[in-house]
Amino acid sequence: MQNKLFSENETHSMPRHVAIIMDGNGRWAKEKGRLRVFGHRNGVQAVRRAVAYAREHHIPYLTLYAFSSENWRRPEKEVSALMALFMQALKKESARLHKNNIRLKIIGDRNQFSDSLQQKMAEVEKLTANNTALTLNIAANYGGRWDILQAAKRLANAHAKGEISEDALHNLDENTFQQWLSTENEPPVDLVIRTSGEQRISNFLLWQIAYAELFFTQILWPDFNENIFQQAIDSFQRRNRRFGG
Repeated sequence: MQNKLFSENETHSMPRHVAIIMDGNGRWAKEKGRLRVFGHRNGVQAVRRAVAYAREHHIPYLTLYAFSSENWRRPEKEVSALMALFMQALKKESARLHKNNIRLKIIGDRNQFSDSLQQKMAEVEKLTANNTALTLNIAANYGGRWDILQAAKRLANAHAKGEISEDALHNLDENTFQQWLSTENEPPVDLVIRTSGEQRISNFLLWQIAYAELFFTQILWPDFNENIFQQAIDSFQRRNRRFGG
């Protein structure tokens, strides 16, 4: 029996869910003799291009790896600049997202963010909650292991409170468990794109990308554009997806 997570008809279709590891901002800035934050600022333009492509080509889910749980180890000045840029982007982009019928979700552990940033995240999520053209997940202070662990904890807490019966817990399957992940009822990732030439997953969406196709490009993130996105889609559509079969 075929896993309910997958559809036989998706082999040569557009992916339903694309995830992008946005890598190379620092190297891009260094090549130009500028500080790393200059690369991060220009990376925001690449985010706009990626979102516009997904919206235009009717890809219903796009997840962008903006800030991993390991990124706190970076120099304090860089982290502070990233947090300020994140706040600025949320303020500037909220109206644009809403106008284009795009739903924004922030996935990850928010506890380490400032109260003001957490409040702004909640405001933009509330504003765009009913939009339907595209769900844009921004993974911030996110780690794939954390995601699976927090799902298990949420499930255990629900059982302890009597919200989940012993039988339901005993009969738990993959389709039910994934509803406790940060991506909840979204489809699994079909295509992972990573820029900058690195070829690793970096603790990103470990559960959700179990059968995803991987596309690596040498392009640094600030130079990512619609043509590179299209190359990734073309590569995806040429592949024969067997899901372990």
